Amino acid sequence: MTTDFSKKSWLSIAADSDFSLQNLPFGIFKTGDKKPRIGVAIGDQVIDTWQLAKRGYLDELDIPKSIFRKKYLNQFMALGKEKTSAVRARIFQLFEEGNREIRENADQDKLLVAMEDAEMMMPVKVGDYTDFYSSIEHATNVGTMFRDPNNALLPNWRHLPVGYHGRASSIVLSGTPLHRPKGQTKGPDDEAPKYGPSQRVDFELEMAFVTCKENGLGNQISTEQAEEYIFGFCLFNDWSARDIQTWEYVPLGPFLAKNFGSSISPWIVTIDALEAFRCAGPDQQPAVLDYLQYEGNKNYDINLSVAIMPEAGEETVVCNSNFKHMYWNVNQQLAHHTVNGCNISVGDMYASGTISGPTEDSYGSMLELAWKGTKPVKLANGEERKFIQDNDTVVMNGSAEKEGVRVGFGEVRTKLLPAK
Repeated sequence: MTTDFSKKSWLSIAADSDFSLQNLPFGIFKTGDKKPRIGVAIGDQVIDTWQLAKRGYLDELDIPKSIFRKKYLNQFMALGKEKTSAVRARIFQLFEEGNREIRENADQDKLLVAMEDAEMMMPVKVGDYTDFYSSIEHATNVGTMFRDPNNALLPNWRHLPVGYHGRASSIVLSGTPLHRPKGQTKGPDDEAPKYGPSQRVDFELEMAFVTCKENGLGNQISTEQAEEYIFGFCLFNDWSARDIQTWEYVPLGPFLAKNFGSSISPWIVTIDALEAFRCAGPDQQPAVLDYLQYEGNKNYDINLSVAIMPEAGEETVVCNSNFKHMYWNVNQQLAHHTVNGCNISVGDMYASGTISGPTEDSYGSMLELAWKGTKPVKLANGEERKFIQDNDTVVMNGSAEKEGVRVGFGEVRTKLLPAK
C-alpha cells in the first residue's frame, strides 16, 4: 500500500500523535476480563480487529476470524505479507474520512477502545533474540574508551554485522520494572573479582525488527529477499551492566551483563508504514562481500530520544539520535544472520545495537554520554548521572515525520528497582 500523506481520518487525531492514519501499528491488548486480541493504534484509540472481523468488515480478505483473538501476533504475521498488508490497507480504508461504513454505524463504540482503557500485552512470542552491534559511532566510542583511540574498531567490524544471541525470555514490555542485576565485577585495582549489585547499569537505545516467515534450516536469505521476512519494528532498550560486562565478555562476549532484561514498546510498526521514510545509509568502506551488497535505500529516517526521570523528579532528555545512522542496515543483518544456513522463525526479534550519532548529544548510552563516568550528565532537578540509579525511569521515544504526518512507536518506559 502506497502511503498517501494527504489522507485524513474521520476520527479526531492530534497532530502530534504517534498513531496517524498512515501508521496503523499492530499490538495485543485486553480490557477487563475479555481475552487478549489484536489491536491497531489510531490516535488515542485502539481498533479492536476481533470486533471488526466478527461484524464482517474483513470478510473480503478471507482470513479466519479466530486469528484476531490470539494472545500474540505470531499467527497473524505467519499469514504472510500479502494478507497482513491487506488487513492494514482495509483498516486504512475503513477509517479514511470519506468512508462511512463504520462512521455511521450504531455500534461504532464496540469497535474502538480508548487507549487509556486498554491493557497492552507482549505483542509477539519471541522464540529467539539476536542483538547486533551496527552503529559505527557507538563501536568507535567504545573502542576509543577501552582500547586504542587510533585503532578503535576491531579488524572484522567493517566487514560484517557483528552480533550475538541474547536471552528471549527476559524481553519485557514497556512499563515492566527491572531489578538492578547482581554478578561478578573486577575493577582495575582489584586483586580478585567480587560479587554484588552492578554499579554501572546502563540503557542502550536500540530498535528491533520482528520476522514473519521461516526460511528453513540450511537456507540463507539474501539482502534482496530480507524484507519479505520482516514484519515491522519496535523500540528496544537493551539494558546493560557495564561493570559485569567488562569482566565477563572476554572471550565469548555478553552474558549476565545483558540477559537480566530488555524492554520493548508495545506496538509493532509495519515495514509498510515506514516505506516513505527510507534513506541512504553511510558509505561502507572497504566494499562489503557480495552477499552483503544491496540496492536502494535500506536505512530509515526515524528520530529517537531518551529521557531519565528520577523517582521524585521530571524527565530530562539526555539523548537525541536517529536510526538512519546505522552502518549495517537490517537487510544486511538478516542476510549475515542466515548466510550459514541458520533457520529463523516467526516472532524472532533482532535488535540493532546501540544507535549513536556523530554528536555528543546523540550518543545512545550512558557509557558514552557520561564518557565512562568522567563527564556526568546533569538532570533538570540538579542531580547528576554517570549511570542509571535505583528508582530512575528510562523513557525512549521514536517517530518519523513527513508532510506534517507522524508515524511513531509510542514509548518504552522502564523503572530500575533496587537489587533483590
